[in-house]
Amino acid sequence: MPTLVQQPEQKHVKITSKRQFTIPQKYYKELGFSKDALCILGDGFLIIRPATQMSSGEFSEQILAELISEGYTGQTLLDEFKKRQAKVRTGVEAMLAEAKAVAQGAAKYSTYDDIFGPEDS
Repeated sequence: MPTLVQQPEQKHVKITSKRQFTIPQKYYKELGFSKDALCILGDGFLIIRPATQMSSGEFSEQILAELISEGYTGQTLLDEFKKRQAKVRTGVEAMLAEAKAVAQGAAKYSTYDDIFGPEDS
């Protein structure tokens, strides 16, 4: 039996003459918004999500915790840490380039149906 995909919750909001609107409190709390938001422009849509800023220190802590849990110690830990840390910037740069290409219409973005399949009638 096919799995039914739940439609995303929607709420109508008013936009002021200054192009401002209020994020409904439920969404604000549930998604963890604070002072900043990230706006993503797509083909006929705008996504607004909490802006999460992860410092290089937080990335480092995350990498180290993962390596330790994998059993690395001593010089092997240091060597593997350096390798993985070098990959972070490369990965972020690739994601930013892909997002820019999508925003400029030079690349295809994935829709809800692309990821989850069309809704059954």
